Formats: sequence, structure tokens, C-alpha cells
Amino acid sequence: MIDTHTHLYSEQFDEDRTEMIQRALDKGVEKFFLPAIDSETHQKMLLLETEYPGKIFSMMGLHPCSVQPETWENELRIARNYLDQRDFVAIGEIGIDLYWDKSTLDIQVKAFEHQIDWAIEKDLPIVIHTRESFDETFEVLERKKHPKLRGIFHCFSGNLEQAQHAIDLNFILGIGGVVTFKNGKIDQFLNEIPLDKIVLETDSPYLAPVPFRGKRNESSYVELVAGKLVDIYKTDFSEIDRITTENALKLFGI
Repeated sequence: MIDTHTHLYSEQFDEDRTEMIQRALDKGVEKFFLPAIDSETHQKMLLLETEYPGKIFSMMGLHPCSVQPETWENELRIARNYLDQRDFVAIGEIGIDLYWDKSTLDIQVKAFEHQIDWAIEKDLPIVIHTRESFDETFEVLERKKHPKLRGIFHCFSGNLEQAQHAIDLNFILGIGGVVTFKNGKIDQFLNEIPLDKIVLETDSPYLAPVPFRGKRNESSYVELVAGKLVDIYKTDFSEIDRITTENALKLFGI
């Protein structure tokens, strides 16, 4: 299995990070993809990558919740500097979040567009964070359409129409703990989405799947997400594992 989106560097893991990663490895999680947030955690993320060569892979980008009026332009410069110094597997996580702060929409869009340009220039996938912002996100993606523009709608929690729109734009869906929630709703239509358009994720330490909902999430729980997909797609675990793993490796170019 592959956890395509996990914040292993989060301070929530400072007490037991090594053990937590080992639990995931023991469960069969072979690779972990780490989205960047902002300059406060870049070094911690990159250090962790060096400790697990071939298992942990870093992205680079500026999270929409870190797009603030006083700092966003400098944060973009820092991210761009990293991208020019070394290779990353993706630009992410980037996008638009209107749940926490609608007042920064204009600069969130600018930051998103800048980073999409980088991804096209460097031929990298993007990993999109979208919260209460599907319309605004699709608007940007339609405007920036390009043959090289591709990636993941991380933590997908939209409806069938939005899922199909994302796929039409050359994106795949990151499916995490929400698929196990009774009010998550995506389990009601997900079987209409081909498995080759899906990757597994946890978004640890957030959004833990049932039966751990409300508690700290961790990468070993990606097995529970895969288990839910077994029920939804009426297939066996090894098939879910094989296809979603192939999808992730192909997208990230590993």
C-alpha cells in the first residue's frame, strides 16, 4: 500500500514518530508521500525523507491556509528556491480553502496559479487541497488547462459530478478516512469511479477513519481505507492494493 498524503513530520507525532512509521511499514505501507505546508515545517519534512530513503518522498508548495497577506509572497520565494535546488515528486499541497478564511481568496488564487505554473514548467503533478471551494478550484484549473497539468484532488469529499469534473481535467482522487464516515457520502457513488482514478491516503494526523474517527490519524490506518474500498468495489484487498499502488507510482513517477 501507499499513503499518498501524510504529514509524518507533524508535531503530533513527536513522541512516537519512529514507532508510528514502523506500525505502517508492518501493515504493508511501502511508501509515504509528504505534502509541504510552509517554511515552518520544510526542514523537518526534508530531514525525515533522508532518514527513510526510498520510502518517504517530499512534495514542495504552499498550503492555502498559509497564504497570508504579509507572508505569502516570501513563502512562495522560499518554496521556489527549494524547487530549483533539488527534485521533488509533486507541487503540493496547494489550492483553495474557504472554510477557515474567505477574505484571502484573491491571494489564495494567485498563489495557486503561480504554483500551477511551476508544475507545468517542471512537469510535476500537483496535489490539490480544496475545502468549500470546488467551484473556485475548477475555475482556476479550467483557466490553466495544459497537457502537463495533472495530479490528485487530495481528501476528495465532493459529489459524483465534481469527481467526474476532476477526472475530466486529468486528475485522480485521493480517498482517505472520509470514505468510512456515515455522513461522508462519497461511499454512495465511488463505485461509479474507475479504480484506476483513485489513490489511497490518510492525511495523518487528521481525519482518522472509523473506528478511530476523532482521534489522531496515522499512516497504518490506510489499511482501513483500503478495506472500505473492498466493500464499495466488491473486490478483494489485493486488487485494491495493486491498482491504487500502481496509480500512485505512475502519477509520482517513481
